[in-house]
Amino acid sequence: MSEIDHSAADRSQQPRNRLAETTSPYLQQHAENPVDWWPWCEEALALARSEQKPILLSIGYSACHWCHVMAHESFEDETTAKLMNRLFVNIKVDREERPDLDKIYQTAHQLLAQRTGGWPLTVFLTPDDLAPFFAGTYFPKTQRHGLPSFQELLIGVERAYREKPEAIREQNASLREALSQLDPAPGVMISDLTPLDQARRQLAGSFDKVNGGFGRAPKFPHPTNLELLLRHHAATAAAGSPDQQAREMALFTLERMVRGGMNDQLAGGFCRYSVDDQWMIPHFEKMLYDNGPLLTLCCDAWQLSGDQVSRDGVSCDQISRDQVFRDAALGTADWVIAEMQSEEGGYFSALDADSEGEEGRFYVWDLAEIGARLNADELALIRPLFGLDRAPNFEGRWHLHGYRRLEEVAAERGQQDLEVAKGLLTSAKAKLLAARAERVRPGRDEKVLTAWNALMIKGMLRAGRLLGREDYLDSADRALAFIKATLWRDGRLLAVYKDGRAHLNAYLDDYAFLLDALLERLQTRFQPADLDWAQALAEVLLSQFQDEANGGFYFTAADHEALLLRPKPMADESTPSGNGIAALSLQRLGHLLGEPRYLDATARTLGAAADAIRRLPYAHGTLLMALDEQLSPPEIIVIRGGLLGTEPEAGFGSKGVGYDEIDRWQQLAQRDYAPRRLTLAIPAEFSELPPALAAMHPSERVRAYRCRGTQCDAPIDALDQFEVALISSSTPV
Repeated sequence: MSEIDHSAADRSQQPRNRLAETTSPYLQQHAENPVDWWPWCEEALALARSEQKPILLSIGYSACHWCHVMAHESFEDETTAKLMNRLFVNIKVDREERPDLDKIYQTAHQLLAQRTGGWPLTVFLTPDDLAPFFAGTYFPKTQRHGLPSFQELLIGVERAYREKPEAIREQNASLREALSQLDPAPGVMISDLTPLDQARRQLAGSFDKVNGGFGRAPKFPHPTNLELLLRHHAATAAAGSPDQQAREMALFTLERMVRGGMNDQLAGGFCRYSVDDQWMIPHFEKMLYDNGPLLTLCCDAWQLSGDQVSRDGVSCDQISRDQVFRDAALGTADWVIAEMQSEEGGYFSALDADSEGEEGRFYVWDLAEIGARLNADELALIRPLFGLDRAPNFEGRWHLHGYRRLEEVAAERGQQDLEVAKGLLTSAKAKLLAARAERVRPGRDEKVLTAWNALMIKGMLRAGRLLGREDYLDSADRALAFIKATLWRDGRLLAVYKDGRAHLNAYLDDYAFLLDALLERLQTRFQPADLDWAQALAEVLLSQFQDEANGGFYFTAADHEALLLRPKPMADESTPSGNGIAALSLQRLGHLLGEPRYLDATARTLGAAADAIRRLPYAHGTLLMALDEQLSPPEIIVIRGGLLGTEPEAGFGSKGVGYDEIDRWQQLAQRDYAPRRLTLAIPAEFSELPPALAAMHPSERVRAYRCRGTQCDAPIDALDQFEVALISSSTPV
């Protein structure tokens, strides 16, 4: 087994500050700094107030390359540390554990600096009100690129704090006023799909027709935008006029990402983003929150492109695309289970971009090393496939990027049997993966975050269901069981688990994403306990997070500590909008259970976000999906198992008598890409159900109930009739 790189913090040293007592790997990386770091806590804030010292707040995360650079240049430097300790109370925050603080001070940075922020975020706060009076991101040790040295900055900021208190008070008052305007009164309700069409046009306007993606480098995956386009295509296809451009923008972009260097061509899993416009060279960190939604998206793309193959005949390109999405889903899920799932069941957060002090070192290659590992046939295949016959693409070395399709390379080499080429590629990848395993691995952030786990649980469930992989379903179930046993206490969620300790009250994303994952679980392996848990999460969303006055959901609970701002984020960011997922999931649960409070919460959220959606539709893709289902309610299909021939002792999904039949009905309902359809298969012995579901009685044999909104059809008792009904459901009601 290869060594794991812990070079960011030399563990042989004794801790020099309080960060050693925390659970965050990022904070622990700074435990040996000569800086007198505090975690964010009342004791540190009280110290700043009593000494009337400004607070230097530094926010980052463990896989952040530039966070490591600034730490090495400045926070490990004795002279800089002495200056920091003399002039400031220094607080270090892990943005992944405290996304509330990150959202607040990133927003403040944007208002102060008039540009977007990033990490590391460097903010200076007045001690009495915790308002930022100066903010930036990375600062170098010495002047360069128009930036002052960090030491110069420290001296200048502290001087301004002492000499210009009135100006700072006025600026802080203006900032607080600007922050208060970020939560406006509800706008006029949106009554049609105009914003969705506008979002589609905005995306089309920035679409890169050559490389896929939107805009220029750096390029981020933005799976929510791609999901929105696929859903839009499905809706227009159901209406009889399919938007093929929307479909092609999404599938072409995803295909280029999958074939490119942002996707680990050996082990699977996606890196954070591409630094170029070709998806070739990534920023090498691997984040769980990217890979969960991308796993879901690859499954959806495989299902959609597979539908096209089965209906329209076959072509080489189409089959290739169909296979590439399936392979990407398999690779991502396999990588997560192998490298990112703990023995306890939870999923870890991230892999670092760096190893041995260099970004990407673990992933890039010399030709001599590759040549020494592969035989002649393997090398001849992968040279053109991954660009090894071209100039180096990463600092004199090669990062594997899919320049060519396997079918093209095989044809050029005269290999008529594609299976031979696939075999060579498989053996070459296995040998290179074995060679890579001998290297020093990037550090792994082993904290378990509820929200990010929920994103991966949904992706793993989708992959297991569509690809027929029981091991993926089992992986998701282990993670769900871990969250329920460890992070669900007294009817509330906790946000973080590490080293046997669960702590920090959960945020909006934790509840919303987990509710969404449970809805996916109910469509995979129905269990009443999961439905009960989903309802419990929904009730906490309403009681603790909902803005009763203006609609929408705050990011923090009502009993959270008082901070400078109580954010209510509406736009999608690197993760989907918590408000969007809450609105979409509550609406679906409301239709499923006939619960008007959930439907009303969604309507009020869309009202609160209406003006923001109109201003910038494409930035609110998740809310647009909720709007789409508000205007055209989702199709709910409930399949009840037959009373004859079932085995109450058999777990659902086992192939006992009677279960094969209910499985066939469920698989038929879930065969095609139908994003506005929820399908629950409930065995007959599950009788303790909420009233809306209990009213859907089982019959002697399998029976299906189909509803859309408040309109339900007569029960269907024959499989062939059910198939006809599914075809007709593609026509809007």
